[in-house]
Amino acid sequence: MRLAIISDVHSNLEALRATLDDISTQGADRIVCLGDIVGYNTDPAECIALLQECGAICVAGNHDRAVCGQIVTDDFGFVGARAIFWTRRRLGQEAVSFLAGLPLKAEIGDAVIAVHGALHPEKSCDTVRLDNDEQRRASFEALMNHPSGIRICAFGHTHRLGVFEWQGSSPRQLLGNEINVKEDTYYHINPGSVGESRTSDPRATYLVLDTARQAIKVRRVEYDWFASMAKKRRAGLLPPLSTLPEPLKAALRRYLVVLGLYDAVKRKWEVSE
Repeated sequence: MRLAIISDVHSNLEALRATLDDISTQGADRIVCLGDIVGYNTDPAECIALLQECGAICVAGNHDRAVCGQIVTDDFGFVGARAIFWTRRRLGQEAVSFLAGLPLKAEIGDAVIAVHGALHPEKSCDTVRLDNDEQRRASFEALMNHPSGIRICAFGHTHRLGVFEWQGSSPRQLLGNEINVKEDTYYHINPGSVGESRTSDPRATYLVLDTARQAIKVRRVEYDWFASMAKKRRAGLLPPLSTLPEPLKAALRRYLVVLGLYDAVKRKWEVSE
């Protein structure tokens, strides 16, 4: 079985279309989406429809759950919360019901457990960020104790591509565009983000897991980033000050730190959650 694993589409239609086109060249048997189909960008209904059309196996992300009212946005940044309210006004009941019915976790055969944030805890696992060894260790422990015996957990939420292998008593990140999977080892794999990159590389990323070859392949996909940003700008969903050059933003950050105001304004002009 070949699984194309995607995450964090975030209503970016240009990115999702380009990614699905690339997946069609990879011989994938199924597409697995690790949540956050909606949020941040301007085409939530279209992205939901595309994933339904291709029969993707989807789990719920925190943005998906916030849009249908299952969780509140108190812990969201200003930009993320604004996009949630914007999205709610533009989705029909059928799309909202689809998001509301998504599970927090899904087992894909005996190959992968799919989650958005982490395999632990049982509740609110969609909001846990596996962005440090302590959290990754806790999720690895949950995987090793999982009754299914599955050795691979696919997670998203951080928007950062990564493959982590359990070695001895700690996780280790593996580098490279193709990684071999050992039969007696546990893994956590993150495909990065289709539609909302948090790195200097704006391309969409996803993973192809080939269970026959026991290999994981990284795919990076170009899309019309400028078109998606233009739609975002027209909708008023861009973060405040996002159009400033990075050197000017860095200088402004330093100035706010000196004044002791940085923490107070950070949530209003930086993306989080």
